[in-house]
Amino acid sequence: MEGLTKKLKRRMNRKRRGMTLIEIIVVITILSLLTAAVAVAVIPRLEEAKRDRVKLDISAIKQGLDTFYAKKGKYPDTGAGLKALVDAQIMEKVPMDPWDHEYLYVLESNKPVITSYGKDGTPGGEGNDADISSKDSSSDKK
Repeated sequence: MEGLTKKLKRRMNRKRRGMTLIEIIVVITILSLLTAAVAVAVIPRLEEAKRDRVKLDISAIKQGLDTFYAKKGKYPDTGAGLKALVDAQIMEKVPMDPWDHEYLYVLESNKPVITSYGKDGTPGGEGNDADISSKDSSSDKK
């Protein structure tokens, strides 16, 4: 009977014992590898999501401009810019693009054109720095 209680005590002591240093290092290594794999998959999607948001913002601004046109019979001139939508209480505020740059508004041949200069904030560029414009949408390519 005494031998049985000693075995039980040893088992209980093993269960209470913490993780060894090697076990902790293995767990940290596995977590680091998983984090790196997720980061590699997510970071490129982040820039793509920002470009998608620009397209949605441009669409919302175009709707605001169409409402302005319905109320006033004309689009705001280039000098008044998108601030005219706020002044006419059509939009609460004009959004900034995901890279914290203002959207550019120009009235070309009595048609509004809204543009974001992309990540770099300057005209032109490729990839994430490429410009995104309302001219790019399929509805303006008629």
